[in-house]
Amino acid sequence: MNPWLRLSMNTWMLGVEAAGVIALRSLKLAGGGVDAASEAQRMVAEKIDAAVAVQSELARGALSGAPHAAPARAVALYRRKVRANRRRLARAG
Repeated sequence: MNPWLRLSMNTWMLGVEAAGVIALRSLKLAGGGVDAASEAQRMVAEKIDAAVAVQSELARGALSGAPHAAPARAVALYRRKVRANRRRLARAG
């Protein structure tokens, strides 16, 4: 498959998967209470951790002489994180 098409499809899938996680998280946050506060804190911490991990991937790509691979690696990393959240939130629901 063409690398640009693969990246486009993976980016589109990331958006679809993220929308599902947003819906699950919204339900949890709407419930209020300790679980909602914990989820809100977790969400912020995860976003910071993911941003640091992506920056690391981008730097690694630049230093290894393969910066062209960084976008696909970044999308793959975010998709893994989003899928893990979807599984966790679906179980808790």
